[in-house]
Amino acid sequence: MKLLAIDTSQAAVCACIMGDDGALLAYEVLPMVRGHSEALLPLVQRVVKTAALPFAQLDRIAVVVGPGSFTGIRIGIAAARAIGLAAGIPVVGVSSLAAFAAPLIGREGAGVIAAAVDAKHGHVYVQGFTVKGQPLAAPRIAKVRDAVRTLGAGPLVFSGSGATMMAIEAWSLGAQAEVAGETVNPDIAYVARLGSLADPASAPPRPYYLKAPDAKPQANGAIPRTA
Repeated sequence: MKLLAIDTSQAAVCACIMGDDGALLAYEVLPMVRGHSEALLPLVQRVVKTAALPFAQLDRIAVVVGPGSFTGIRIGIAAARAIGLAAGIPVVGVSSLAAFAAPLIGREGAGVIAAAVDAKHGHVYVQGFTVKGQPLAAPRIAKVRDAVRTLGAGPLVFSGSGATMMAIEAWSLGAQAEVAGETVNPDIAYVARLGSLADPASAPPRPYYLKAPDAKPQANGAIPRTA
C-alpha cells in the first residue's frame, strides 16, 4: 500500500511516503512548537517530490488525530482531508498514543507498555498496552500519579513526551519501570504502518482531544472595554 502519513499533533511537523513493500520512500521531520500551518504543505510537497510518487498514485493517507496539540491536530487533519478529497483517496486517523507505543510492541520483559504525552499542569494523556499490542483501556487524561496507579506494579515501559515523569512517579511507588523513549513526536514510520492497517470505517480522521481547550472565549464573545 502506497501511503502518505502526516503528523502535526505534537511539537513537530512530520510526513513520510511508504511504498508497497512497507519501506519509506521519503520522510521529513521538522521540530517546532508553532508554525505548523505554514510548514506542513511545503514539507509534504518536498516529501512527495523526493519519493517521486504523485498524490494520484497514493492508496491512502494517514493522519495523527491526537491526543496532543489542539491547533496542530486540526491543521494536520484539515490538510489530510483536503489532499484526500482532491486525490480521491481514503483518509484514516491514527492515535498518537498508539504510534508512541508501536515501536515497543513485542519487547521482552515488558509487562505493560504505556504511552504518555505531557498534557501540562501535572497531567498526561496515557494509554497502556500489552506486549502483544492489545489496549488495556481507552486513552485518558489524568494526573501523573493517578495514571501510574492504573497501570499496575509493572514491569512498566514508558514512551512519549511524558515518559520520564511517569517513570519517576512509578519508581516513587516502588514499581519496576523503564523509559524506553522520550520523544516529542512518534516515529512517522509507525504512523504510516498503523495507518496501513487501519480500517477506514472505524478509524475516521476526526480530532481526538480528550480534554477541553485551555483557551476560553470572552463572555458573550465580547472583549471587555475599559474607560
